[in-house]
Amino acid sequence: MMKYIWCAGFVSLVWSVTGQSIYNRTVKLMGSRFDITVVADEQRTADTAIDLAVAEITRIEKLISSWDPASQTSRINQHAGLEPVVVSAELFDLIKRSLTISKLTDGAFDITYASMDKIWKFDGSMTEMPDPEAVRNSIARVGYEKIVLDESNHSVFLPEEGMKIGFGAIGKGYAADKAKKLLQDHGTPAGIINASGDMNTWGKQPDGQDWKVAITNPMDKDKAFALVPLKQGAVVTSGNYEKYVVFNGIRYTHIIDPKSGYPAHGIISATVFAPSAELADALATSLFVMGKEAGIARINQMPNIECILIDDAGQVHSSQHININGHEN
Repeated sequence: MMKYIWCAGFVSLVWSVTGQSIYNRTVKLMGSRFDITVVADEQRTADTAIDLAVAEITRIEKLISSWDPASQTSRINQHAGLEPVVVSAELFDLIKRSLTISKLTDGAFDITYASMDKIWKFDGSMTEMPDPEAVRNSIARVGYEKIVLDESNHSVFLPEEGMKIGFGAIGKGYAADKAKKLLQDHGTPAGIINASGDMNTWGKQPDGQDWKVAITNPMDKDKAFALVPLKQGAVVTSGNYEKYVVFNGIRYTHIIDPKSGYPAHGIISATVFAPSAELADALATSLFVMGKEAGIARINQMPNIECILIDDAGQVHSSQHININGHEN
């Protein structure tokens, strides 16, 4: 039997000739839609695997959520300017990797963005640009280089009162990676963890074909402009075509440059292919801030990472070795 599967960013064509089928469940986790897809012999096996993934993502949310006052992340924020907080090795390592990505992107990615005063509104209420002084003040406590890590004690210290960290630009990707690893260890042969566009795949479809990712056309969200085969890895697409304001003919996205306090502009969609969803998630956000020239130049320096960018004129730009619809650029 042949069937098409569309699921928030990917489409697969499946021939059920191997005795295995594709099973999918959609749930709300981490405040977002998660589509969990597995290949299994029967429904009960699939349900067990999906239950494991849901439990793992829920565990991670409790660890990294800045909205949960009992989470380790919240404790770090609550003790900003007061004292270091000892955290688990898992969270400590996630913060370390986040700081590495910050250095790699020249600060375009910064988990201390959570310290910013929210002076930009994308709900239609803004009628003029905010005061430049207010913008400068909004980033006064932002700066990844301020974070103090103590490797021996696994402690994290935010030295200024009011500093905060948040994992909004990396957390769902990390959760997708962890859920994938758990299901691989469990013996699930193939699947996709789709965390609202942060997708991590492994294995192949039941017909032996690679999973195929449909990249949304930001000019028409009901259509895809490219269908890209995805082998053992992750793809993340970030877009600014829903949350933005326009002043003096310039589109300002909800993705804000943590160094300047001003929204990024020039790019409306960024898709990143990488070995992990965590890295792809962080880089997709960073590309908006870096801009297409600097962003693509940086991606071209990174092994096993590719990107596709769409600018605000609808033009498509890509890194050196990306494969779109089967054609090398």
